[in-house]
Amino acid sequence: MGVTGLLVRAGAMRPHVLVAAMPGGAAVRLAAEAQLRRRGWPAALSPADADVLLVAGAAAADIAAAVETTWAAVPAPRVRALVASPGEVAAALDAAQAELAAGAPRWLPAGDAAVLPGANGGAASGAGGSHEAHGTGSHHDMGDMDMEMPGGLSMAERGEDRDGLKLDRLHVPLGPVLPDWSAGLVVRLVLQGDVVQHAEAAAVGLMEGAGSFWTEPWRRAAAGEPVTTGVAARRRAAAHLDSLARFLALAGWDDASTTACELRDDALAGRPAPSLGLAVRRLAARVARSRVLAWSTRGAGTLPPDEAAAAGVTGPARRAGGDVTARYRCWCRELSGLTAAFDDGSRLDPAVLEPPRGRLDGGQAPSASLLAVLPRLLAGSEFAVARLIVASLDPDLDELPARVETGHDH
Repeated sequence: MGVTGLLVRAGAMRPHVLVAAMPGGAAVRLAAEAQLRRRGWPAALSPADADVLLVAGAAAADIAAAVETTWAAVPAPRVRALVASPGEVAAALDAAQAELAAGAPRWLPAGDAAVLPGANGGAASGAGGSHEAHGTGSHHDMGDMDMEMPGGLSMAERGEDRDGLKLDRLHVPLGPVLPDWSAGLVVRLVLQGDVVQHAEAAAVGLMEGAGSFWTEPWRRAAAGEPVTTGVAARRRAAAHLDSLARFLALAGWDDASTTACELRDDALAGRPAPSLGLAVRRLAARVARSRVLAWSTRGAGTLPPDEAAAAGVTGPARRAGGDVTARYRCWCRELSGLTAAFDDGSRLDPAVLEPPRGRLDGGQAPSASLLAVLPRLLAGSEFAVARLIVASLDPDLDELPARVETGHDH
């Protein structure tokens, strides 16, 4: 075996996996993240860093082109796994690892390795040593789509800044396929220097009738099923921990982010309330009292209570009544309070314990309001904190109907 083969085999032992979360694929994403931690496989931070692209959930037509753009940026040798359900994740990762270890890759640029339509409507392996690994469920064909999606920066144009000077304006798209990012979210920014001058937010890839994983206990209760307060409290705590984990990862606090992910999974798996509650309260207190984190986010993305109310925002984003710092600290306070209800066997009352991002009984989904206010919070911010602003709201686009209007800043 030559040096190249040895390097391929060595890399296949711990492949870097980029999880591309699709709308409706939250449960698959959670299963994938848990599997990666269990195996000790690194999560890729970009397509260029990835060996495996794991598509978590089915890709609708208006997000498929973004998946293809991401796949084209993954260097060979590479494997793409399309996973439709949580139970398929382990087998898909095993298959991907086996393909990487057994393949004889040709070292070509990623763009030369195309995924070609197969006779069964799926995909066949193309050039450049790329392979397609599938779970046992069905998947959508991800052919070329005629759609402008994130994948590069556009040409700069000229415009006046706040001092009346002519500076380049750069159009920067974010999403919909990014690590630690709300599934289906696309944010388009116009920058002058490092300041966001204009922002638009939209949702793509939404699946009709999919429903949000995080609001599932409340939907069951609304349908007349007997759902306990404890079940809902665990789901809401898991949602807050999931949001907090992604926020902390973007802030560069990796060990706290990993702890939040582990506690999220423990809450969903039914870890006994006494030990789980203690661990959750410890993490919440640790994050809330961090002076460095507060200093780095204070004043960013301020959403005053009156503006939140006027926009129909409910839940933590409204109760926080302030900036990014106030919002993540609100998650921490609510996490500490939720631990007392983990074993509550009483019937869920949505008026007492609401879903993670706000009430579902209004005319607009809570995350629709978060999507609507996002452009205004981004306008005027520094680009370095833009993703932290998005993460501090963390809209769950699975709450939205399949068609949603684009948001603009004013």
